[in-house]
Amino acid sequence: MASIDFTAFPRVGEGRGASRRLRHGGKAPGIVYGGSVAPTPIELDHNALVHALKNEAFHSSILTMKLGSAAQKVLLRDVQMHPYRPQVLHVDFQRVDENKKIHMKVPLHFVNGEVSPAVKLGGAIVSHVMNEIDISCLPRDLPGFITVDLATLETAHPIRVSGVALPAGVTAVTHGKDPVVATAVVPKAVVETEETAAAEGAAAAAAPAAEAKPAEAKAPEKKEGGKDDKKK
Repeated sequence: MASIDFTAFPRVGEGRGASRRLRHGGKAPGIVYGGSVAPTPIELDHNALVHALKNEAFHSSILTMKLGSAAQKVLLRDVQMHPYRPQVLHVDFQRVDENKKIHMKVPLHFVNGEVSPAVKLGGAIVSHVMNEIDISCLPRDLPGFITVDLATLETAHPIRVSGVALPAGVTAVTHGKDPVVATAVVPKAVVETEETAAAEGAAAAAAPAAEAKPAEAKAPEKKEGGKDDKKK
């Protein structure tokens, strides 16, 4: 994966007032922490940061941050957005130690859902229960995303985390659980159509049998009156 670089600048003022002035000037306040170095307040060009945040890889890759004359490897850890404006209020980065494992969320990319038995044979709709997964690995093994192959997905057998093929050196962090990643659900309309067709087929099969059944012989009707009536 190509390295993603961005430029940050040392931030002098701190506090709400200083951050507000930065935002008015088209900058976004932030901080970089971790490692043996003290947390460092930084500022970034707001428009460049917003553009970078639209890139999925920016959220799940080792980034190269150029700060002054130095460059350091960091991870994006948190972004605080304005409640209703497309404005970054604050951003956090963490320094990376190449020899220590990191815990990250990485996106899931789903493939082959359209050829799965659930879709082709059952008319089901694939539901992506998870769109990202928690993993642990060394920084050099961090994948930009993880592919989930849905080619074997069936309606009665969802795909769980344990069924996802992970890259070498990567382990899933599930805290003892095995959550569902993707499942397939048959739409109610399809189920109702199949039930109606089955009922109509059963009725059609029963009709010829009913026609072939001989009518029951009726008992002769009893005439009213007897010998006493004749004597009269």
